[in-house]
Parts: sequence; C-alpha cells; structure tokens
Amino acid sequence: MKKKLLSLLLCIILFSPMFSTADPIQQKIGQQEPQTPPFFDDASFDRLIIMLLHIGHYPSMSACIIHNTTVIWKNAYGFSDLETHKPATTQTIYIVASITKTITSTALMQLYDQGLFQLDDDVNVYLPFSLRNPNYPDDPITIRMILSHSSSLTTDPFSYHWFNFSSPPPIPGYPSPWLQEYLLPDGAYYTPEIWDTTHRPGAYMQYANINFDIAAYLVQLLSGQPFHEYCNDHIFTPLGMTRTGFRLPDLPIEEVAFPYLYQNRTYEKLPHYQLLHYPIGGLMTTVDDVTCFLIAHMNHGVYNSTRILEKETVSLMHTVQPPGNIYKNFRYGLGWMIIEKPLRKTAYIGHSGDIPGAHTRMFINQADNTSIICFFNSDRSTSLEKFVSLLIQNLLFLKAEHLT
Repeated sequence: MKKKLLSLLLCIILFSPMFSTADPIQQKIGQQEPQTPPFFDDASFDRLIIMLLHIGHYPSMSACIIHNTTVIWKNAYGFSDLETHKPATTQTIYIVASITKTITSTALMQLYDQGLFQLDDDVNVYLPFSLRNPNYPDDPITIRMILSHSSSLTTDPFSYHWFNFSSPPPIPGYPSPWLQEYLLPDGAYYTPEIWDTTHRPGAYMQYANINFDIAAYLVQLLSGQPFHEYCNDHIFTPLGMTRTGFRLPDLPIEEVAFPYLYQNRTYEKLPHYQLLHYPIGGLMTTVDDVTCFLIAHMNHGVYNSTRILEKETVSLMHTVQPPGNIYKNFRYGLGWMIIEKPLRKTAYIGHSGDIPGAHTRMFINQADNTSIICFFNSDRSTSLEKFVSLLIQNLLFLKAEHLT
C-alpha cells in the first residue's frame, strides 16, 4: 500500500504545473521556446529529492552523474550529522558497504594483468590450505568462481558479520587464520551451512560475501602486501583518491558521515565503526573520490592518463560469467553486478551496498556510458526505503538523459 501511495504521489508531483518551467503565455501563443522537461530543472529536482529522502528516512545523500569521462552533475542533501546539522557534501566520507567488492576485484584483476594467475586456476595453487566443498570434494574451486559468486559457498550465516569498533587494518588473525577456521570442517567457526549441498562449484551463482574475503587474501598472497596497503599503493594513490581508505584513523573523522538507523519513528545514531571483513564492505570514501575509480572503469581502465587495468580486463569484469544465474534480479561479472534492462536494450553495471547505517548505489548505463553514484547514511531496512532508494537511482538516470 505504501508503494502505491508513493507512486501516486510521485505521479502527481511529476505532472503538476509547479514542476513545469514552461511559460503558460508562450504555450498559448504557440512560441517554440526550448523548455526544460518537468522537474528536471535543478530547483524542482532538488525539492523532489529532498522530499524522497524524508519519506525514505535517509538523513543525507551525496550523489553525482557522469557521462564518459566527465562529471555532468553532482550535489548533496541533508545532514551527515543530525545532531550538529552538519551538511553533507560530495566530499563527505561514507562507508560504502558492498561497493567495496568492485575495489577488491579490481585489485585482484590488476595482478591478473601482470600474469600472476589465470582465472580458471584452482585457488589451492595459491592458498596455504586446501579449499573444497565437502559435498563435492573432487571439484576444484577457481578464482573465476570466487569473483563471480559461483564457488558453491552460500549466503553467509548471520554470525558472519562481525563488527570491529576499535582496530583498523592490519587486524591480527585476519584474513588468516580466520579463513581456515571459518571454511574448513575442523575450524572453530565452521558450520556446514556455508556450503551448497545441491550445486557443485561453478554450477550456480549465489551471492556470498565470504568469496571476497578469499579474493582479498589472494591479493595479499600474490602481491606480498597487506590488502589495505596494496589498494592504497595501486588504486587510491594513482587515482588521486585522497579521502579513501580502509583505516578510519587515516581519514578526517570530522568529515565522516555518521551512520543512522530509523526505528520506532526516530533516528538512532550509531558510532563510527570498522568491519573485520573490510574487503567485502568496509571501504570509506567520498562521491568525488569514487568518481575517479568509476571513470577508469567507464574509460577502459584509464583515468586522467593513469591506467589501472587493461581494456580487455575491464570488459571481462563487466561481462556475465558462467553460469550466469539470476540472483535477486541481477547477474554477476567479476566483482560487478549486471542488471539487464531488456526493454531499454541496455544493462546497468556496478554495485549496490547495504550495511547497518548505510546504503549505496553505483551503476553504469552501458547504452550511453552514463553513470550514477549515490551514498546514503541510513540503510534500507524496509520495503519503503528500498523503493525510495531505487526510485532516486532511476531519477538520477532520467536526469542524466536530460543532461546528455
């Protein structure tokens, strides 16, 4: 019912005269002046976004639109700290949840570009322990399977999501020996439910965060650097991402958006936190910084003459990998979601993310090489909040069509 009411309200707003910039006198006398489509002039668009953020219980949003290699629009709304009324900006730092996986996959595929592994190599060639699904002990698990969520690891038990409110990376015991304790049948944190019992490795795509803990560990083993240091040296610094990192102490804490939960008609302010499993969802960054990374992916691996990936590697990462099953309306490449839009003859390539107190979206429209980024400092725990965030994404893509 809430979705229907919100949809009706949006239709009323979009077609209301208050969102039209055309002069009614000119319309009457038939003059053909250029007109901005309803609600796409900046002031009307801003009012609409502010209204939707209020309905969706999002204290703030920082967002931008990119076309080819150029930012064509950016703005921020609301407050990164509700108590002090600190305004959000496109330089506000947000924890971006699973968008982190696009960074983790990029790091590993940089090592692929160096010829340090092949995608269909058995991970056991590189891991210091033997990784097998106990239900299919003879089937190898490959690096391609890890990056495409087809390793036969399943969705993670709730206990998997451990938060760490004190220690930034490097974290003692992570990723090893924690991974062994979680993945191997004799491990202290092992539960049989982590492995698929009906689909063998490579046969079925199902989203499981643990795959990207393994991917980050492979980066560490192949490069000889801790994962967070590798990303700083080979992604963030070359791209000029100066407000990005996995370590909260290295960032200006006063510029980090507080995460919020909306419960019982009130906002609960959470403390700044870090994840133990930071390579799957613990990246902290700004819309302005992530723009540099996303442009590199939109521009065949290059940002401002700095190449971070080979052209063919970017294309491979943005291509649906076998077996290509649909999972919650999306398919998966190598660290990137692929949401097919057959009616529009395109696909949205990127990632979304959810974590307590944060929701994020970053997608490229493959048809016209436009993209949107939007970060929120509250999560989408209800169907209404999910609907509002998707609606804002779609409005940003519609605005992109108008601007281009």
